[in-house]
This record gives sequence, C-alpha cells and structure tokens, in this order.
Amino acid sequence: MSSTELALRPLPVAALDDAAALLAAAFEGYPWTQWGVPAQDHAVRLTRLQRLYLQYAREHGIVLADADVTGVVALLPPDPPEPPTSMQHDVVALHGDRWEAVAGAVTPSPPTGSWTLETLGVDPVRRGRGLGAFLVRAALDAVPADIPVALETSDPRNVRLYERCGFGLTATTHIPDGPTVVSMVHPAAT
Repeated sequence: MSSTELALRPLPVAALDDAAALLAAAFEGYPWTQWGVPAQDHAVRLTRLQRLYLQYAREHGIVLADADVTGVVALLPPDPPEPPTSMQHDVVALHGDRWEAVAGAVTPSPPTGSWTLETLGVDPVRRGRGLGAFLVRAALDAVPADIPVALETSDPRNVRLYERCGFGLTATTHIPDGPTVVSMVHPAAT
C-alpha cells in the first residue's frame, strides 16, 4: 500500500466515536481485552474504553486515521500527563471486576524517553491488505527519528507485523491467569 493509495490525517474530534467502534471491532477476540474487559456488555465496555483512550491520545499525543476510519493508530510521547481523575474512574468502572487483575499486571517499562505506540486497529474486513503496516510506518514517521518507539502486544500475529516494520522483541511477560504480553521497541535512528 502506498501513500498515493491512502492518506492519513490526525483524527478529528467528530470521528472519535467511529474510531472507537473500529478499535472495538478490531480488538474483538484480542487476548488482552478478552482477559481484561468483563464478558458482560463486553463490546459496549470495550468501545467506551477505546473512546476514552483515543480522546486522551488526541489531547496528549498523536492519533492518525484514514478518511473512512478503517484504520487507526495512536501514540503517546514520553511522560504524558496523568489522565484526569474522571477518566481514571471511568476506566476502573468499565473494567469492573477485572480491574484489580488489570492494574496488577506488570510488564517492563519502555525505554526512558521513548514514545509508545498505544493502539493500532484495522477494520477486520480490510485486514491482510497492508493497512496495518502502513499505519505503523506512518506512526514511526510522525515521531522524531532520534527517539525510540515502544509497544506491547498480546497477539502473536502482531509480533510478525511489528518485526517487519523494524521493531525488536525486548521482553515476554506471562501474566498470571492472563495473556502473554510481548514488549517491543523500534530503535532510534542513529
């Protein structure tokens, strides 16, 4: 997929709901969200969580999407501000009885000073056409080249995508009674 085939733009506020719905669909069956978001009203909870996270990333980082919102990527800079108390309360409520397990899951910290690729989602009907890799490359282009970009994933298929885009595995964490989380970093350009 080339940039002439698809143009990304910063996600407008008016598209937050569409992007949250897209991410909820993209994360259906994803190991982390299956484990961390209660089964009762799972899709509604996941959509609301994604909207909260996207709104925060729009305000403090970078969120890119195509015009039809069939793909979304969000990044946060090093040391973003703490989310507002109201957002924190909403996140806890949406995780419900899973919050304690989610909050207790410990993975290695990203390298000091790195940006983090917080989320990436592609409409399930568009998968396998290069949109995910295009979004990753656009995300990497959106941050300064001399700063590393870190991420975590709990889907082994994502590891292959990120490796093709230059990320290297830094850690594998087995969450007790939960998913395996793979930590990866795209090194700073030298």
